[in-house]
Formats: sequence, C-alpha cells, structure tokens
Amino acid sequence: MNRLNIVPFVSVDNMMRLVLHIGVERVLADLAGYIAADFRRWQDFDKTPRVASHSEVGVIELMPTSDGTRYGFKYVNGHPKNMKEGLQTVTAFGLLADVNTGYPLLLTEMTILTALRTAAMSALAAKHLAPAGASVMAMIGNGAQAEFQALAFRAICGIEEIRLYDIDTTATTKCFRNLETSGLKLTACKTPEEAIMGAHIITTCTADKQLATILTDNMVGSGVHINAVGGDCPGKTELHRDILKRSDIFVEYAPQTRVEGEIQQLTPDHPVTEFWQVLSGSMPGRTDARQITLFDSVGFAVEDFSALRYVHDRLRGAPFFEELDMIADPDEPRDLYGMLLRAKAAQERSITLAV
Repeated sequence: MNRLNIVPFVSVDNMMRLVLHIGVERVLADLAGYIAADFRRWQDFDKTPRVASHSEVGVIELMPTSDGTRYGFKYVNGHPKNMKEGLQTVTAFGLLADVNTGYPLLLTEMTILTALRTAAMSALAAKHLAPAGASVMAMIGNGAQAEFQALAFRAICGIEEIRLYDIDTTATTKCFRNLETSGLKLTACKTPEEAIMGAHIITTCTADKQLATILTDNMVGSGVHINAVGGDCPGKTELHRDILKRSDIFVEYAPQTRVEGEIQQLTPDHPVTEFWQVLSGSMPGRTDARQITLFDSVGFAVEDFSALRYVHDRLRGAPFFEELDMIADPDEPRDLYGMLLRAKAAQERSITLAV
C-alpha cells in the first residue's frame, strides 16, 4: 500500500497529550517562533482575507494560504450564543498539504491549537510593541482564551501580574482558579477601570458579536500597549473610536483587518502598519515611551499555517496521532472504478466464506 494515502490525524485527546508532553508555555514560545519565522518571509505566502459565511448568530470561516511548497487551511466558527447552550464559542480543525502532489500531510483539531496560536501571536506582537519592562497586564474578558493569553505573555514578554475582569464573575473565578498555581500574581477586579489601573498592557478579549465599547477613551492613558483580540468580524468591536485615533495601529493583514477589526470604525485609508514589516525591520514598532500602540488582532491564515507546520514537525517520532486512510489509492491511478469493483468482489467473498 502506498503510504501517501495515510494521513496523520491529531484528535483532541492527542493534541492535549502533545501539548502537555511539551509543556504549555514551551508550546506558546515555540509557536511564536514559528509565526515570526513565517512573517519574516511574508512575501512567500498567498494572502487573501478569509472566506466567511455570516448568519444572525455567528460566522463560519475558511482560512487558506500557501508558501508554494505547502498549503494549509483552517475551518473555524465563531458563535457567541453557544456559551449559553453549553457549547464552545469557537471550534476549528485544519489541514496541511503538499503542494507538489496535492496530498494531505496532516489533519488536526484546531480548537485548542487556535487558542494557543492566538495567544502566541498576541505575545509576539507585544514583545515588539509594548513598553520596555512591562510586567502588569489587564485581562478584560476571562473566557476560553484568557488563560492562554496570560501564560503566553508570561512566557514571551515576562509579564508577572494579571488583573482580571469580566462582566460575568463566574468567568473570572474560573480563570483565577486555573491560573492560581501558575506563579502569576492575580487580582480579580470589579470594574474594567480597576483592572486597567497600573497595567502596562491591556488585553481585551470578549465574545459578543456587536459594536461594543469595552474601553472608552478616558480609560486609556499614554504609554500603554493594547492587545485587541475580541473584534474579529464585521460589526464586532471593543474599543471606542477615539482610542484608535490616538494610537499607532499594527495589524496582521490590512485588507482583512479593515473589514473585521477595530479599524472598521475608521476611514479605509487610515494609516496602519502590518506587523511583518516590524519583524523585517522595514517599519518601526514602538518608538516612544508615551506612545499608545495597538495590535488590532483578528487572526490571519499565515498564523494557522505556522501552527500546522509546528504540529507536523513535532509529530515526527512521537506517538500523538492516529493514521487515517483518507486517499483512494488504486494500483493503477486511472482505474478508480476498478478499485471499487475489486472491493465489491472481496466483500462478496467474505460473505460467502462466512456462510
């Protein structure tokens, strides 16, 4: 049998085993390294805004890209109403393929992996944009992404204290409980204003699909870095427009972010810097201690490609996958129907022998 038709499949259980085997913070740091490496070769990639199918209750998206050697895509949904039904707001799976043959190389869950790569991307951006010596972060929105963000910022940026706030106090309690043995100093706050007090980095990560104002202009002083994660589709924002007008804004891929991110509130020609330009040295990141920097994060396909590439690399010699026989592979490539007939004959022989 041609082994090209056997595809490694990483189930949720195996993804958890892989992450725990490596260590959560090590995975976050590794993913940041893979993303940085791919962003530095930005010109190698096909770039297109994700293909989105919107409904009144959520969105389903495909996020494809290729570097000319490998092709990757992620299927992901965003349904804020799911939480009230006991379901995940975001679920995902992804595939990596060989461009030369078109054959898949990896099929994997990406719900956990997306949480990890989102946090890794946030912390990677903050490493280059946050004020020097930043040690305190406000985490506004304490849902499924919060712990990953907190651990990524500790592993990659050296954050020591997290100030937690969520309109739902049970989410803050959950987050506090999950992080209480992490070594981070944790403070549960009663208001977003209290959470921001003394913070060098402000992360907003809420789920409601609406034009919300989580941060108002008067709440944000100079010299901070804002990591805006929750605004990620048309009609969904978290920051007041006046904050954007005072900030130097950094994005992943401007054509997508102008439709989905916080900057959908601004004119189409408002100046922004794509983050790959900072990594390549062609554009500056933070240039002044009093500057407000804003990473308008919506998630881009290259980041998922990096995550798929990372998992594929880490599976070599590891037991954290199953083998799926996914590709019909007849001995004669043109005789696909004959393969079906031979399977029918074998099935009939098996029935006859059983009788």
